[in-house]
Amino acid sequence: MKVLMKNNKQKNDTGEKSKMSKKVVIIKETSIDLQLADVNARVVYHKYDGIWHNLTLVSFNEQRLVLSTLDGLRKVRNVGNIFFPDELSKRHMTLQSYEKVKKQLPKSLGLSCKDFIFLSTAVNMECVSVCEKTFGDFHVCCIATGGALDNALRAGVDAGNWVETQTQMKLVPGTINIMLLTNVTLTLAAMARAIMTATEAKSAALQDLGYKSSYTPQVQATGTGTDSMLVVSGVNPDIVIKHTGGHTKMGELIGFTAKTAVTEALKKFDKI
Repeated sequence: MKVLMKNNKQKNDTGEKSKMSKKVVIIKETSIDLQLADVNARVVYHKYDGIWHNLTLVSFNEQRLVLSTLDGLRKVRNVGNIFFPDELSKRHMTLQSYEKVKKQLPKSLGLSCKDFIFLSTAVNMECVSVCEKTFGDFHVCCIATGGALDNALRAGVDAGNWVETQTQMKLVPGTINIMLLTNVTLTLAAMARAIMTATEAKSAALQDLGYKSSYTPQVQATGTGTDSMLVVSGVNPDIVIKHTGGHTKMGELIGFTAKTAVTEALKKFDKI
């Protein structure tokens, strides 16, 4: 088995990028070198609503099937994980405002909102972590960010603090976001099971690092209240994967890359 782990120490392109339009304001891009073919990954430093922030942007040559815990099942050419600094988050703390961001922010990047799915976090993308692993013709890449010191909880024990019918979000900073990419085609069932496998790996990372619930400190944390994930299927018609549980090789790759990337991401941001 071949294992490849990367961190955020890619070389910066410090030159000013030419603007795609008057509305697109990008100061620089930092490339993330992945083994996956036909995948362009980079950290983009961008201005939205007058505030500088950054995001991990992953683009494909053709539309890929994506299962997102925020947006459901869609076909898009771009996925991302967006850093929302405090100033930007405070402006968009209602559901109506956040839905507006989901439509307008892609346009400010020169992208169609119909062709872009993204996660959001209070973690700066300079703390992003990447892990890739290969077995034969199977390849999995996990790109993760994480912060859990103030928002860790234990599922099944801790209470929720936001009623879904309310428009005002009551969220505490701290989240673990995972983007899983594969080179092979995943069935819908395999994509759903991949989220389960990666979630188990995320909880294992929290356990190994000794995270306790922020609300019930005597118990082990299993995640945060705002964790999100998306799974991107490959487009190889010759290899179709139907199972991604822990007994399968694809499940092993998903679990290993997710646990490794989440562990490194938490170490970077939480300084543990």
